[in-house]
Amino acid sequence: MTLMLLDSASLWYRAYYGMPDTLTGPDGTPVNAIRGYIDMTSRLLSVYKPNRLVACLDGDWRPSWRVELFPDYKANRLEEEGDEEEEPETLTPQIPILLDLLDLFGIPVVGVDDYEADDVMATYAETEKGPIRIVTGDRDLFQMVDDKRDIKVVYLAKGISQHDLVDYAYVANKYAIPGDRYALFAMFRGDPSDGLPGVKGIGEKGAALIANNFATVDEALAGAHAAHELLPPALAKKIIAGSDYLKIAPTVVQVARNAPLPQVDLAMPKAPKDLSEIYQFKERYGLGASVDRLISALGW
Repeated sequence: MTLMLLDSASLWYRAYYGMPDTLTGPDGTPVNAIRGYIDMTSRLLSVYKPNRLVACLDGDWRPSWRVELFPDYKANRLEEEGDEEEEPETLTPQIPILLDLLDLFGIPVVGVDDYEADDVMATYAETEKGPIRIVTGDRDLFQMVDDKRDIKVVYLAKGISQHDLVDYAYVANKYAIPGDRYALFAMFRGDPSDGLPGVKGIGEKGAALIANNFATVDEALAGAHAAHELLPPALAKKIIAGSDYLKIAPTVVQVARNAPLPQVDLAMPKAPKDLSEIYQFKERYGLGASVDRLISALGW
């Protein structure tokens, strides 16, 4: 009973930049992100054959509780003189069309006010039975990997055809840290894409050393203050200097696992008696074989 969680924004951005912008509907509406998203979803369904499926959205891409703790959180992505995330002009009109299409297919779409899609996926992963496959191009979700519960990340950084299936071994091999300590590692290293600086002066090697020898921020701070033998003095000094940031880092960096999820049927959608509405939608927007592939992947 595999549950597949789709990081929808990650998928539609990847689709938008990966598909030619010459793909348009009969009226000239751009549809490259829509077709790419649907094609990727079809491919994933065919490969992993999940029994449950949710398309997850940001209820808020900069949750107030994260911004309150760290005002620069994702500030690097803000539009000038605005509170909205910068977004390509020809992507924006495609999103409501895509969401309408998912609704026609009966694929549940879930976003929660004041939570990011990462938090929605993390809460599902925390509360639902495995196996669970989290589909994203964002390494933040590596912190959710759990071999015991069979939670893995389908990581799309290399594209859909060469994606990685991230488990503890992948994290350990890539970052030279215990597979279950990615969040701790990220707190010290930082993440420029989210505007998170990490601890000043600590890069990937220093963060890995910390994650290999301590299980929590508090343990690392205690070790630094005690001049722990496994911490070089210069690194210990940097940890202590970063104490203020490290007080907020766990809440900002770690995904929330308690988002108030709505009651939704996660079962794979069943074929409707009549596909005419879907076919009309397909023709209206010129979605071609992409819709046919999704119908096939769903086994309709």
